[in-house]
Amino acid sequence: MRAGLIIVGIILLVAGIWVTLGNGSYSQTDTVAQLGPAKISATHEKAVPQWVGIAGIVVGGLLTIGGFVKKG
Repeated sequence: MRAGLIIVGIILLVAGIWVTLGNGSYSQTDTVAQLGPAKISATHEKAVPQWVGIAGIVVGGLLTIGGFVKKG
C-alpha cells in the first residue's frame, strides 16, 4: 500500500511539473458551419490550466510524503 502511494505520488508530481511548465495541451473540435450534410469543423489546441498542474504537484507531494512517513 505504501509503495503504491509513493508511485502514484511521484507520477502526479512529475505530471504536475510538466503541466505547470506549459507542456500540457489537449485538442478540441468545434463545428464552425453546417449546411445540410456538409460540415466545417475546426480543431483547436488548448493548454491545460496551470492550476491543474499546481494541484498535481501538491497532491503528488502529499501522497509521496504520506507514503514515506511511517504511521506510529
